[in-house]
Amino acid sequence: MKLLLDTHLLLWAAGMPERLGVETRGLLADPANNLIFSAASLWEVSIKCGLGRGDFRVDPRLLRRGLLDNGYAELPISSQHAVGIASLPPLHKDPFDRLLVAQATLEGLLLLTSDNAVAAYPGPIRLV
Repeated sequence: MKLLLDTHLLLWAAGMPERLGVETRGLLADPANNLIFSAASLWEVSIKCGLGRGDFRVDPRLLRRGLLDNGYAELPISSQHAVGIASLPPLHKDPFDRLLVAQATLEGLLLLTSDNAVAAYPGPIRLV
């Protein structure tokens, strides 16, 4: 299964795995699953870290390197992803989360999230 992790799950997997539930840890440890992160998540981390947000205290360059070193594949942002946001219902205002939903839908990935608002979107999303 191809799993796209939302930004908070990526941060927790990289630095606070104890925050992940048992189901999520199992999915991430299963060698049959392909783990994917979006460039949108690193963009979000870069912006929010620069703003001094306490929940985003990580060097985005180190995060990216660590994800790649641990077998995650990177999903770039395409114009198709950007315009895919237009077809989403206005359930959530966070542009990064909306981009992740569009990417998961267009790329046939299962988006894992801990955010109830993101999980309310139709499509390949699992609340963990």
